[in-house]
Amino acid sequence: MPDIFTDLLNDLLTNLAAPGLALQVGLLLLCIGLGWVLARLLRRTFTLSAVQPPAMQIGLGSFVKVLTPILTFLLLLMVKLALQKWHQPVNILRLMVPLVASLALMRFVFYVLRRIFARNSGVGTFLLLFEKSFGALVWIGLLLYITGWWPDLFDYLDSTVLPIGRYKVSLLAIIQALVSVLVTLVIALWAGATIEERLMRVNTMHSSIRTVVARMARAFLILIAILLSLSLVGIDLTVLSVFGGALGVALGLGLQKIASSYVSGFVILLERSLAIGDMVGVSTFYGKVVQINSRYTVLQGLDGIDTVIPNEIFMINSVQNYSLTNRILRLATQVTIVYQDDVESILTMLEQAALEVERVSHEVLPQALLMKIGPDGLELELGFWITDPENGRLNVLSDVNRAIWRVLQTQQIKVAHVKREIKVYEDELYKSNFHSDTQQDLQLDRPVEGPKPKNG
Repeated sequence: MPDIFTDLLNDLLTNLAAPGLALQVGLLLLCIGLGWVLARLLRRTFTLSAVQPPAMQIGLGSFVKVLTPILTFLLLLMVKLALQKWHQPVNILRLMVPLVASLALMRFVFYVLRRIFARNSGVGTFLLLFEKSFGALVWIGLLLYITGWWPDLFDYLDSTVLPIGRYKVSLLAIIQALVSVLVTLVIALWAGATIEERLMRVNTMHSSIRTVVARMARAFLILIAILLSLSLVGIDLTVLSVFGGALGVALGLGLQKIASSYVSGFVILLERSLAIGDMVGVSTFYGKVVQINSRYTVLQGLDGIDTVIPNEIFMINSVQNYSLTNRILRLATQVTIVYQDDVESILTMLEQAALEVERVSHEVLPQALLMKIGPDGLELELGFWITDPENGRLNVLSDVNRAIWRVLQTQQIKVAHVKREIKVYEDELYKSNFHSDTQQDLQLDRPVEGPKPKNG
């Protein structure tokens, strides 16, 4: 190991003493600056603009950190080839090209992973750990390349054979297979995320149609990636027929509920019976649809609790959608007042009281009705409409009841209530019967005495 670092130090000193050092350093700085300027220009040219349709917009705002090292690498590579063609020394550039390429590779991988896994949930601990591990592997590979150990490592991995069943596979082939599978899957997920992001900006298409198209595109890309990776590894695709038969049996037996939820999810999205933001009630759950996935739907209740409901529940149960055709919802409250001569004025006052509440709709006016002339008073009902059921019903109902109560107190209108009277009757006959029954009970409870024994 000390000999390796000694050789590296000697090579570095030789490169520094070689002719053309100033030219290489100048070209290096020029490529770095030019790459930075080109990245900014591309960002200004292709960044989001209001002129283009949303689906055709190209966002390079977060890609600049990746674009700068990539452009710098390409410029350095062209400069290196040009100097080699003119027989100029390229010792410094030969060292800097793989260094900049490693930096571009790491930033590109980090960008793709965060676009796939950290768009909505943020950067998690596992993702940060994976990024650090990948960065360490890249720097180790760069060190092996610079020290000249890279070909030796390849030879060692190729010569190390692992027995797998009847076959023997080299460790290098296994690593290449894993890398090819991971790369194709990551590219498919990245393309699926990009397609979904573009589709969600198309306001002319229904949100359910956008969601189902995005899900189907992602599933199709993942399937193509798996088939392509298997072909690259060298696995015969005809073996998938056996796997497909086993999968069909598994779906028919143990996974029928999961398969039903997946199919129900696509049916819901295609029928557009549910959309994100709708207020729905199904079974014992009521809330706002915040997420529609292929297998389940997330309802956010008015108490803030998220409920994960399998899509099959929406197919086998009746669903109340408060936002399917319109978002207006009728609520009602009842009050019973004592008999009044001027009922019409009281009904008008109740309607005006409801209009004082902020959330009560003024487009469809409240309506107070005399529902019944009951034995205890006049039974009134005040119906009103709201256009934001996602903000809750109990709070606006409470506000309307408080407004009604203020009107009743101000106008001195009495609320009817049921009167109950309890009377206790006492007479001499009741007392005599009570005392006689009590004495009989006491005599029955007295123990029975037997015949007394005779003396002698």
